[in-house]
Amino acid sequence: MTDGFPLRQVQHVLTVPSRPRFSDITATLASWLARTRAGDGMLTVFIRHTSASLTIQENADPAVLADLHDALSVLAPEQRAYRHASEGPDDMPAHIKSMLTSTSLQVPVMGGQMTLGTWQGIYLIEHRARPRSREIVLHYLGTLCTDR
Repeated sequence: MTDGFPLRQVQHVLTVPSRPRFSDITATLASWLARTRAGDGMLTVFIRHTSASLTIQENADPAVLADLHDALSVLAPEQRAYRHASEGPDDMPAHIKSMLTSTSLQVPVMGGQMTLGTWQGIYLIEHRARPRSREIVLHYLGTLCTDR
């Protein structure tokens, strides 16, 4: 119980079209929270893939995302001889980049809104070279608003 209100949980699987690099999914997540009538609680965001990931990062200056992409490319270059190469030259580097970033995020929710900082957004990072369809599992645990 939270302040006399029972905790509820809501789950959903989003299918999101990705493109190489970063896709801002903040508005999609906020819209889902509004439809679930979220109150106060916790949102878990989990991506069901090993060659894509999630991050909370600056949403004001696109140069930040470009620099992050460049840094990940240095840490896991495609121009290296990997043992796992059967799915193309971008696959093993994508697995490494996914391991270095996150497959799951937790975001506190207050009054139905994610409590992100002023310059924060939630991004799906596509580590493969071509666009794909990615599944993201959402799990909200908290109170539900009855007055919206």
